[in-house]
Amino acid sequence: MIHRLPVLFFLLISNLAIAQWDDTDRLSKAFHAGRRDALREKMPPKSMAVFFSNPIRNRANDVDYQYSQDPNFYYLTGYLEPNSMLLVFKEEQLLSDQKVQEVLFVQENNPRREVWTGKRLGVEGAAKLHGIRLVYSNNDFKYFNFPESLEKIYADLPDQPNKDKAEKCDLATLVQQFGEKKSSSKKVQEDSKLKEMMAQLREIKQPEEMTLMRKAIDITIIGFREMIKAVRPGMTEYQAQAINEYHFKKNGSEYPGYPSICGAGNNSCVLHYIYNRKPLNDSDIFLVDMGAEYHGYTADITRTIPVNGRFNEQQRIIYQLVYDAQEAGFDSCITGNPFISVDEGAKKVIADGLLKLGIIQNVADARKYFMHGTSHYLGLDVHDAGTFTELKPGTVLTVEPGIYIPEGSDCDKKWWKIGVRIEDDVLITTDGHEILSRSLPRTITDLEKLMQEPSYFEDLNVNQR
Repeated sequence: MIHRLPVLFFLLISNLAIAQWDDTDRLSKAFHAGRRDALREKMPPKSMAVFFSNPIRNRANDVDYQYSQDPNFYYLTGYLEPNSMLLVFKEEQLLSDQKVQEVLFVQENNPRREVWTGKRLGVEGAAKLHGIRLVYSNNDFKYFNFPESLEKIYADLPDQPNKDKAEKCDLATLVQQFGEKKSSSKKVQEDSKLKEMMAQLREIKQPEEMTLMRKAIDITIIGFREMIKAVRPGMTEYQAQAINEYHFKKNGSEYPGYPSICGAGNNSCVLHYIYNRKPLNDSDIFLVDMGAEYHGYTADITRTIPVNGRFNEQQRIIYQLVYDAQEAGFDSCITGNPFISVDEGAKKVIADGLLKLGIIQNVADARKYFMHGTSHYLGLDVHDAGTFTELKPGTVLTVEPGIYIPEGSDCDKKWWKIGVRIEDDVLITTDGHEILSRSLPRTITDLEKLMQEPSYFEDLNVNQR
Protein backbone atom coordinates (compact mmCIF):
# COMPACT_ATOMS: atom_id res chain seq x y z
CA MET A 1 0.00 0.00 0.00
CA ILE A 2 1.40 3.39 -1.00
CA HIS A 3 1.86 5.81 1.87
CA ARG A 4 -0.34 8.87 1.49
CA LEU A 5 0.89 12.40 2.05
CA PRO A 6 -1.02 14.29 4.77
CA VAL A 7 -2.46 16.92 2.43
CA LEU A 8 -6.00 17.77 1.41
CA PHE A 9 -6.10 15.47 -1.59
CA PHE A 10 -4.96 12.25 0.10
CA LEU A 11 -6.91 9.11 -0.79
CA LEU A 12 -9.69 7.59 1.22
CA ILE A 13 -9.17 4.11 -0.17
CA SER A 14 -12.72 2.98 -0.67
CA ASN A 15 -13.58 6.08 -2.65
CA LEU A 16 -11.92 4.65 -5.73
CA ALA A 17 -13.77 5.95 -8.75
CA ILE A 18 -15.58 3.19 -10.59
CA ALA A 19 -14.83 3.09 -14.29
CA GLN A 20 -18.44 3.49 -15.28
CA TRP A 21 -17.67 2.97 -18.95
CA ASP A 22 -15.76 -0.33 -18.62
CA ASP A 23 -18.76 -2.68 -18.39
CA THR A 24 -20.93 -2.99 -21.49
CA ASP A 25 -23.88 -4.73 -19.84
CA ARG A 26 -24.94 -2.11 -17.32
CA LEU A 27 -28.47 -0.77 -17.21
CA SER A 28 -29.09 1.51 -20.16
CA LYS A 29 -29.77 5.25 -20.19
CA ALA A 30 -33.24 4.39 -21.49
CA PHE A 31 -33.88 2.18 -18.46
CA HIS A 32 -33.06 4.93 -15.97
CA ALA A 33 -35.02 7.52 -17.95
CA GLY A 34 -37.99 5.15 -18.00
CA ARG A 35 -37.80 4.70 -14.24
CA ARG A 36 -37.78 8.47 -13.72
CA ASP A 37 -40.84 8.73 -15.98
CA ALA A 38 -42.53 5.96 -13.99
CA LEU A 39 -41.85 7.86 -10.77
CA ARG A 40 -43.32 11.03 -12.27
CA GLU A 41 -46.52 9.15 -13.08
CA LYS A 42 -46.95 8.46 -9.36
CA MET A 43 -46.12 11.99 -8.23
CA PRO A 44 -48.95 14.50 -7.69
CA PRO A 45 -49.06 17.78 -9.66
CA LYS A 46 -46.59 20.52 -8.80
CA SER A 47 -44.24 18.25 -6.86
CA MET A 48 -40.51 17.52 -6.76
CA ALA A 49 -38.68 14.38 -5.58
CA VAL A 50 -35.15 14.71 -4.17
CA PHE A 51 -32.59 11.91 -3.96
CA PHE A 52 -29.05 11.87 -2.59
CA SER A 53 -26.10 9.57 -3.23
CA ASN A 54 -24.94 7.26 -0.46
CA PRO A 55 -22.50 8.54 2.16
CA ILE A 56 -18.92 7.30 2.13
CA ARG A 57 -18.49 4.94 5.10
CA ASN A 58 -15.27 4.85 7.12
CA ARG A 59 -13.70 1.50 8.00
CA ALA A 60 -10.76 2.70 10.09
CA ASN A 61 -8.53 5.78 10.18
CA ASP A 62 -7.94 6.89 6.55
CA VAL A 63 -9.40 3.71 5.01
CA ASP A 64 -13.04 3.64 3.91
CA TYR A 65 -15.26 0.81 2.75
CA GLN A 66 -15.52 0.36 -0.98
CA TYR A 67 -18.13 2.83 -2.17
CA SER A 68 -21.61 1.57 -2.99
CA GLN A 69 -24.28 3.84 -4.45
CA ASP A 70 -27.68 4.41 -2.85
CA PRO A 71 -30.09 1.93 -4.53
CA ASN A 72 -32.78 4.51 -5.33
CA PHE A 73 -30.21 6.95 -6.71
CA TYR A 74 -28.66 4.20 -8.86
CA TYR A 75 -32.09 3.00 -10.00
CA LEU A 76 -33.00 6.45 -11.28
CA THR A 77 -29.64 7.58 -12.69
CA GLY A 78 -27.02 4.82 -13.01
CA TYR A 79 -24.51 7.29 -11.56
CA LEU A 80 -21.99 5.60 -9.25
CA GLU A 81 -20.06 8.45 -7.63
CA PRO A 82 -20.62 10.08 -4.19
CA ASN A 83 -21.49 13.66 -3.16
CA SER A 84 -24.37 13.89 -5.61
CA MET A 85 -28.03 14.84 -5.76
CA LEU A 86 -30.99 14.34 -8.12
CA LEU A 87 -34.12 16.47 -8.48
CA VAL A 88 -37.11 15.00 -10.33
CA PHE A 89 -39.98 17.32 -11.25
CA LYS A 90 -43.52 16.25 -12.07
CA GLU A 91 -43.86 18.92 -14.78
CA GLU A 92 -41.31 20.52 -17.08
CA GLN A 93 -39.40 23.44 -15.57
CA LEU A 94 -37.59 26.24 -17.39
CA LEU A 95 -34.05 26.14 -16.03
CA SER A 96 -30.94 27.60 -17.68
CA ASP A 97 -33.05 28.36 -20.75
CA GLN A 98 -34.00 24.68 -21.06
CA LYS A 99 -37.27 22.89 -20.40
CA VAL A 100 -36.31 19.95 -18.18
CA GLN A 101 -37.95 17.53 -15.75
CA GLU A 102 -34.84 16.59 -13.80
CA VAL A 103 -31.53 18.05 -12.61
CA LEU A 104 -28.44 16.13 -11.51
CA PHE A 105 -25.76 17.66 -9.29
CA VAL A 106 -22.41 15.80 -9.35
CA GLN A 107 -18.92 16.19 -7.97
CA GLU A 108 -16.51 18.18 -10.13
CA ASN A 109 -13.40 16.87 -11.81
CA ASN A 110 -10.43 17.21 -9.48
CA PRO A 111 -7.11 16.26 -11.10
CA ARG A 112 -5.22 16.25 -7.79
CA ARG A 113 -7.61 13.73 -6.21
CA GLU A 114 -8.05 11.74 -9.41
CA VAL A 115 -4.35 10.81 -9.25
CA TRP A 116 -5.40 8.72 -6.26
CA THR A 117 -9.00 7.77 -6.96
CA GLY A 118 -9.19 7.52 -10.74
CA LYS A 119 -11.01 9.65 -13.29
CA ARG A 120 -14.29 11.25 -12.27
CA LEU A 121 -17.05 11.80 -14.77
CA GLY A 122 -17.53 15.44 -13.89
CA VAL A 123 -20.43 17.48 -15.22
CA GLU A 124 -19.88 16.79 -18.93
CA GLY A 125 -19.13 13.11 -18.44
CA ALA A 126 -22.21 12.54 -16.30
CA ALA A 127 -24.46 14.26 -18.84
CA LYS A 128 -23.02 12.18 -21.68
CA LEU A 129 -23.02 8.82 -19.92
CA HIS A 130 -26.37 9.07 -18.17
CA GLY A 131 -28.43 11.06 -20.65
CA ILE A 132 -29.60 13.75 -18.23
CA ARG A 133 -29.71 17.05 -20.09
CA LEU A 134 -29.16 19.41 -17.19
CA VAL A 135 -26.19 18.52 -14.97
CA TYR A 136 -24.58 20.97 -12.57
CA SER A 137 -21.58 20.85 -10.29
CA ASN A 138 -22.66 20.00 -6.74
CA ASN A 139 -20.95 23.24 -5.72
CA ASP A 140 -23.61 25.11 -7.72
CA PHE A 141 -26.54 23.82 -5.68
CA LYS A 142 -26.14 26.70 -3.24
CA TYR A 143 -27.17 29.03 -6.06
CA PHE A 144 -30.15 26.90 -7.13
CA ASN A 145 -33.69 28.04 -6.30
CA PHE A 146 -36.67 25.69 -6.21
CA PRO A 147 -39.31 26.57 -8.83
CA GLU A 148 -42.03 28.80 -7.40
CA SER A 149 -44.75 26.56 -8.84
CA LEU A 150 -43.89 23.67 -6.49
CA GLU A 151 -46.39 22.73 -3.81
CA LYS A 152 -44.87 19.50 -2.45
CA ILE A 153 -41.32 18.27 -1.92
CA TYR A 154 -40.52 14.60 -1.39
CA ALA A 155 -37.04 13.78 -0.10
CA ASP A 156 -35.00 10.61 0.37
CA LEU A 157 -32.48 11.86 2.94
CA PRO A 158 -29.24 9.95 3.58
CA ASP A 159 -28.35 8.63 7.01
CA GLN A 160 -25.36 10.41 8.57
CA PRO A 161 -24.06 12.24 5.46
CA ASN A 162 -20.29 12.50 5.46
CA LYS A 163 -18.05 15.55 5.66
CA ASP A 164 -14.97 15.78 3.42
CA LYS A 165 -12.71 18.81 3.82
CA ALA A 166 -10.94 18.02 0.57
CA GLU A 167 -14.14 18.57 -1.46
CA LYS A 168 -15.63 21.93 -2.40
CA CYS A 169 -19.04 20.44 -1.72
CA ASP A 170 -19.56 17.17 0.15
CA LEU A 171 -22.75 15.22 0.85
CA ALA A 172 -23.26 16.80 4.27
CA THR A 173 -23.15 20.25 2.68
CA LEU A 174 -25.70 19.27 0.04
CA VAL A 175 -28.07 17.93 2.70
CA GLN A 176 -27.63 21.04 4.84
CA GLN A 177 -28.23 23.37 1.91
CA PHE A 178 -31.30 21.38 0.88
CA GLY A 179 -32.71 21.63 4.40
CA GLU A 180 -32.22 25.37 4.43
CA LYS A 181 -33.88 25.83 1.03
CA LYS A 182 -36.76 23.54 1.98
CA SER A 183 -37.40 25.44 5.21
CA SER A 184 -37.39 28.81 3.48
CA SER A 185 -39.63 27.59 0.64
CA LYS A 186 -42.51 26.65 3.00
CA LYS A 187 -43.40 23.69 0.78
CA VAL A 188 -45.15 20.60 2.16
CA GLN A 189 -42.69 17.72 2.61
CA GLU A 190 -43.71 14.04 2.51
CA ASP A 191 -40.70 11.75 2.88
CA SER A 192 -42.70 8.59 3.68
CA LYS A 193 -44.76 8.99 0.51
CA LEU A 194 -41.58 8.92 -1.59
CA LYS A 195 -40.47 5.65 0.04
CA GLU A 196 -43.88 4.19 -0.82
CA MET A 197 -43.65 5.28 -4.46
CA MET A 198 -40.14 3.87 -4.85
CA ALA A 199 -41.17 0.57 -3.23
CA GLN A 200 -44.00 0.22 -5.75
CA LEU A 201 -41.56 0.77 -8.62
CA ARG A 202 -38.72 -1.42 -7.40
CA GLU A 203 -41.00 -4.30 -6.42
CA ILE A 204 -41.65 -5.10 -10.10
CA LYS A 205 -38.46 -5.97 -11.94
CA GLN A 206 -38.03 -4.77 -15.53
CA PRO A 207 -36.48 -7.06 -18.22
CA GLU A 208 -33.09 -5.31 -17.99
CA GLU A 209 -33.05 -5.84 -14.25
CA MET A 210 -33.89 -9.51 -14.63
CA THR A 211 -30.91 -9.98 -16.96
CA LEU A 212 -28.60 -8.74 -14.20
CA MET A 213 -30.40 -10.70 -11.48
CA ARG A 214 -30.13 -13.92 -13.47
CA LYS A 215 -26.42 -13.22 -13.93
CA ALA A 216 -25.93 -12.70 -10.19
CA ILE A 217 -27.83 -15.91 -9.40
CA ASP A 218 -25.94 -17.94 -12.01
CA ILE A 219 -22.60 -16.73 -10.63
CA THR A 220 -23.72 -17.68 -7.12
CA ILE A 221 -24.71 -21.17 -8.25
CA ILE A 222 -21.28 -21.73 -9.83
CA GLY A 223 -19.62 -20.84 -6.54
CA PHE A 224 -21.97 -23.00 -4.48
CA ARG A 225 -21.46 -26.07 -6.66
CA GLU A 226 -17.68 -25.90 -6.37
CA MET A 227 -17.81 -25.17 -2.64
CA ILE A 228 -20.16 -28.10 -1.99
CA LYS A 229 -17.85 -30.47 -3.89
CA ALA A 230 -14.82 -29.26 -1.94
CA VAL A 231 -16.19 -29.32 1.62
CA ARG A 232 -14.78 -32.00 3.91
CA PRO A 233 -13.72 -32.43 7.55
CA GLY A 234 -10.65 -30.41 8.49
CA MET A 235 -11.49 -27.37 6.41
CA THR A 236 -12.53 -24.15 8.09
CA GLU A 237 -15.68 -22.15 7.55
CA TYR A 238 -13.63 -19.37 5.97
CA GLN A 239 -11.95 -21.73 3.51
CA ALA A 240 -15.34 -22.86 2.25
CA GLN A 241 -16.35 -19.21 2.05
CA ALA A 242 -13.21 -18.41 0.06
CA ILE A 243 -14.01 -21.04 -2.58
CA ASN A 244 -17.46 -19.58 -3.14
CA GLU A 245 -16.30 -15.97 -3.20
CA TYR A 246 -13.43 -16.82 -5.53
CA HIS A 247 -15.98 -17.86 -8.12
CA PHE A 248 -18.01 -14.72 -7.49
CA LYS A 249 -15.04 -12.53 -8.37
CA LYS A 250 -13.81 -14.79 -11.17
CA ASN A 251 -17.16 -14.51 -12.94
CA GLY A 252 -17.52 -10.75 -12.71
CA SER A 253 -19.29 -10.09 -9.41
CA GLU A 254 -18.11 -6.83 -7.88
CA TYR A 255 -18.55 -8.17 -4.34
CA PRO A 256 -20.87 -10.32 -2.21
CA GLY A 257 -24.33 -8.81 -1.84
CA TYR A 258 -24.12 -9.18 1.96
CA PRO A 259 -21.66 -10.67 4.49
CA SER A 260 -21.35 -14.39 3.80
CA ILE A 261 -22.86 -16.74 6.39
CA CYS A 262 -20.92 -20.00 6.77
CA GLY A 263 -21.89 -21.73 10.00
CA ALA A 264 -20.96 -25.28 11.01
CA GLY A 265 -22.30 -27.26 13.96
CA ASN A 266 -23.88 -24.98 16.55
CA ASN A 267 -22.99 -21.97 14.38
CA SER A 268 -25.60 -23.16 11.89
CA CYS A 269 -28.20 -22.07 14.45
CA VAL A 270 -27.07 -18.42 14.45
CA LEU A 271 -29.19 -16.71 11.80
CA HIS A 272 -26.69 -14.06 10.70
CA TYR A 273 -23.45 -15.72 11.79
CA ILE A 274 -20.57 -14.10 9.85
CA TYR A 275 -17.44 -14.81 11.96
CA ASN A 276 -16.67 -17.91 9.82
CA ARG A 277 -13.56 -19.14 11.68
CA LYS A 278 -14.58 -22.55 13.02
CA PRO A 279 -12.99 -25.80 11.74
CA LEU A 280 -15.46 -28.20 10.10
CA ASN A 281 -15.85 -31.41 12.09
CA ASP A 282 -16.90 -34.76 10.63
CA SER A 283 -20.31 -34.79 12.32
CA ASP A 284 -21.17 -31.15 11.65
CA ILE A 285 -23.98 -29.88 9.54
CA PHE A 286 -22.88 -26.82 7.55
CA LEU A 287 -25.21 -23.94 6.63
CA VAL A 288 -23.99 -21.57 3.89
CA ASP A 289 -25.97 -18.45 2.94
CA MET A 290 -24.26 -16.38 0.22
CA GLY A 291 -25.04 -14.26 -2.80
CA ALA A 292 -23.00 -12.61 -5.53
CA GLU A 293 -23.78 -9.01 -6.44
CA TYR A 294 -23.62 -8.06 -10.10
CA HIS A 295 -23.97 -4.41 -11.19
CA GLY A 296 -25.96 -3.64 -8.07
CA TYR A 297 -28.29 -6.67 -8.10
CA THR A 298 -27.76 -9.49 -5.63
CA ALA A 299 -28.58 -13.17 -5.38
CA ASP A 300 -29.47 -14.78 -2.04
CA ILE A 301 -29.13 -18.56 -1.79
CA THR A 302 -28.73 -20.95 1.14
CA ARG A 303 -27.75 -24.59 1.17
CA THR A 304 -27.16 -26.84 4.18
CA ILE A 305 -24.90 -29.86 3.78
CA PRO A 306 -23.30 -32.57 5.95
CA VAL A 307 -19.55 -31.97 6.27
CA ASN A 308 -18.71 -35.68 5.85
CA GLY A 309 -20.92 -36.02 2.78
CA ARG A 310 -23.78 -37.98 4.38
CA PHE A 311 -26.63 -36.65 6.50
CA ASN A 312 -27.05 -38.60 9.74
CA GLU A 313 -30.53 -39.72 10.81
CA GLN A 314 -31.48 -36.59 12.76
CA GLN A 315 -29.98 -34.20 10.19
CA ARG A 316 -31.83 -36.03 7.44
CA ILE A 317 -35.18 -35.76 9.23
CA ILE A 318 -34.84 -32.03 9.94
CA TYR A 319 -33.55 -31.33 6.42
CA GLN A 320 -36.48 -33.12 4.81
CA LEU A 321 -38.92 -31.21 6.98
CA VAL A 322 -37.43 -27.88 5.87
CA TYR A 323 -37.46 -29.09 2.26
CA ASP A 324 -41.16 -29.93 2.52
CA ALA A 325 -41.83 -26.51 4.03
CA GLN A 326 -40.04 -24.85 1.14
CA GLU A 327 -42.16 -26.80 -1.32
CA ALA A 328 -45.25 -25.50 0.47
CA GLY A 329 -43.87 -21.99 0.17
CA PHE A 330 -43.33 -22.45 -3.55
CA ASP A 331 -46.94 -23.60 -3.91
CA SER A 332 -48.08 -20.19 -2.63
CA CYS A 333 -45.93 -18.24 -5.10
CA ILE A 334 -48.84 -17.32 -7.36
CA THR A 335 -49.89 -13.94 -8.71
CA GLY A 336 -52.62 -12.44 -6.54
CA ASN A 337 -51.76 -14.39 -3.38
CA PRO A 338 -50.96 -12.30 -0.30
CA PHE A 339 -47.21 -11.94 0.29
CA ILE A 340 -47.69 -13.46 3.74
CA SER A 341 -49.21 -16.64 2.29
CA VAL A 342 -45.74 -17.97 1.41
CA ASP A 343 -44.72 -17.68 5.05
CA GLU A 344 -47.96 -19.16 6.34
CA GLY A 345 -47.69 -22.25 4.14
CA ALA A 346 -44.09 -22.98 5.12
CA LYS A 347 -44.63 -22.38 8.84
CA LYS A 348 -47.60 -24.72 9.03
CA VAL A 349 -45.53 -27.58 7.62
CA ILE A 350 -42.71 -26.95 10.08
CA ALA A 351 -44.98 -26.55 13.10
CA ASP A 352 -46.83 -29.78 12.30
CA GLY A 353 -43.57 -31.62 11.69
CA LEU A 354 -41.87 -30.47 14.89
CA LEU A 355 -44.97 -31.42 16.85
CA LYS A 356 -45.02 -34.89 15.31
CA LEU A 357 -41.32 -35.37 16.12
CA GLY A 358 -41.90 -34.39 19.76
CA ILE A 359 -39.47 -31.46 19.52
CA ILE A 360 -42.31 -29.14 20.55
CA GLN A 361 -45.41 -29.84 22.63
CA ASN A 362 -47.73 -27.31 20.97
CA VAL A 363 -47.84 -25.56 17.60
CA ALA A 364 -47.11 -22.14 19.09
CA ASP A 365 -43.67 -23.33 20.26
CA ALA A 366 -42.52 -23.76 16.65
CA ARG A 367 -41.52 -20.11 16.80
CA LYS A 368 -38.62 -21.11 19.07
CA TYR A 369 -37.01 -23.04 16.21
CA PHE A 370 -38.23 -21.10 13.15
CA MET A 371 -38.10 -17.47 14.23
CA HIS A 372 -37.77 -15.54 10.97
CA GLY A 373 -39.96 -14.84 7.96
CA THR A 374 -39.94 -17.20 5.00
CA SER A 375 -39.60 -14.54 2.32
CA HIS A 376 -38.32 -11.09 1.45
CA TYR A 377 -38.06 -9.13 -1.76
CA LEU A 378 -34.76 -9.33 -3.65
CA GLY A 379 -33.06 -6.93 -6.05
CA LEU A 380 -30.84 -3.89 -5.55
CA ASP A 381 -30.98 -4.65 -1.83
CA VAL A 382 -30.80 -8.16 -0.45
CA HIS A 383 -33.89 -7.18 1.56
CA ASP A 384 -35.33 -5.17 -1.29
CA ALA A 385 -38.04 -2.54 -1.39
CA GLY A 386 -41.63 -3.69 -1.87
CA THR A 387 -45.21 -3.21 -0.71
CA PHE A 388 -45.76 -6.57 1.05
CA THR A 389 -49.27 -6.75 -0.38
CA GLU A 390 -50.24 -9.28 -3.06
CA LEU A 391 -47.71 -11.07 -5.26
CA LYS A 392 -47.39 -9.53 -8.72
CA PRO A 393 -45.80 -10.66 -12.02
CA GLY A 394 -42.21 -9.43 -12.07
CA THR A 395 -41.72 -9.67 -8.31
CA VAL A 396 -38.59 -11.51 -7.14
CA LEU A 397 -38.59 -12.94 -3.63
CA THR A 398 -36.78 -15.53 -1.59
CA VAL A 399 -38.35 -18.67 -0.15
CA GLU A 400 -36.21 -19.69 2.84
CA PRO A 401 -37.74 -21.71 5.65
CA GLY A 402 -35.46 -22.98 8.39
CA ILE A 403 -35.20 -24.93 11.62
CA TYR A 404 -32.52 -24.04 14.19
CA ILE A 405 -32.02 -26.17 17.32
CA PRO A 406 -29.01 -24.85 19.24
CA GLU A 407 -27.23 -26.71 21.99
CA GLY A 408 -29.19 -26.53 25.23
CA SER A 409 -32.61 -26.38 23.58
CA ASP A 410 -35.67 -27.69 25.41
CA CYS A 411 -35.84 -30.97 23.48
CA ASP A 412 -33.99 -34.28 23.21
CA LYS A 413 -30.30 -33.44 22.80
CA LYS A 414 -30.05 -35.72 19.76
CA TRP A 415 -31.52 -32.75 17.83
CA TRP A 416 -29.05 -30.22 19.22
CA LYS A 417 -26.65 -28.29 16.98
CA ILE A 418 -28.74 -28.86 13.86
CA GLY A 419 -29.50 -25.71 11.91
CA VAL A 420 -31.02 -26.12 8.44
CA ARG A 421 -32.09 -23.44 5.99
CA ILE A 422 -32.86 -23.90 2.31
CA GLU A 423 -33.21 -20.70 0.31
CA ASP A 424 -33.99 -20.09 -3.35
CA ASP A 425 -34.78 -17.04 -5.43
CA VAL A 426 -38.19 -17.01 -7.13
CA LEU A 427 -39.72 -14.88 -9.90
CA ILE A 428 -43.50 -14.47 -9.85
CA THR A 429 -44.97 -14.89 -13.34
CA THR A 430 -48.43 -14.39 -14.81
CA ASP A 431 -49.18 -18.11 -14.57
CA GLY A 432 -47.18 -19.20 -11.54
CA HIS A 433 -43.52 -18.82 -10.64
CA GLU A 434 -39.98 -19.62 -11.78
CA ILE A 435 -37.33 -20.84 -9.35
CA LEU A 436 -34.36 -18.84 -10.65
CA SER A 437 -31.84 -20.89 -8.62
CA ARG A 438 -33.39 -24.26 -9.53
CA SER A 439 -30.19 -25.63 -11.11
CA LEU A 440 -28.45 -25.82 -7.72
CA PRO A 441 -29.21 -29.21 -6.11
CA ARG A 442 -31.33 -29.10 -2.96
CA THR A 443 -32.71 -32.62 -2.34
CA ILE A 444 -30.84 -34.86 0.10
CA THR A 445 -29.96 -37.32 -2.64
CA ASP A 446 -28.71 -34.69 -5.06
CA LEU A 447 -26.64 -32.85 -2.46
CA GLU A 448 -24.96 -36.03 -1.25
CA LYS A 449 -24.26 -37.01 -4.86
CA LEU A 450 -22.72 -33.61 -5.61
CA MET A 451 -20.48 -33.89 -2.54
CA GLN A 452 -18.97 -37.07 -3.96
CA GLU A 453 -17.85 -35.35 -7.16
CA PRO A 454 -14.15 -34.44 -7.44
CA SER A 455 -13.15 -30.85 -6.77
CA TYR A 456 -10.22 -29.04 -8.30
CA PHE A 457 -9.68 -27.53 -4.83
CA GLU A 458 -8.69 -30.95 -3.45
CA ASP A 459 -5.05 -29.87 -3.30
CA LEU A 460 -6.00 -27.13 -0.86
CA ASN A 461 -4.07 -27.75 2.35
CA VAL A 462 -7.02 -27.68 4.73
CA ASN A 463 -4.82 -27.87 7.81
CA GLN A 464 -3.00 -24.64 6.97
CA ARG A 465 -4.68 -22.14 9.27
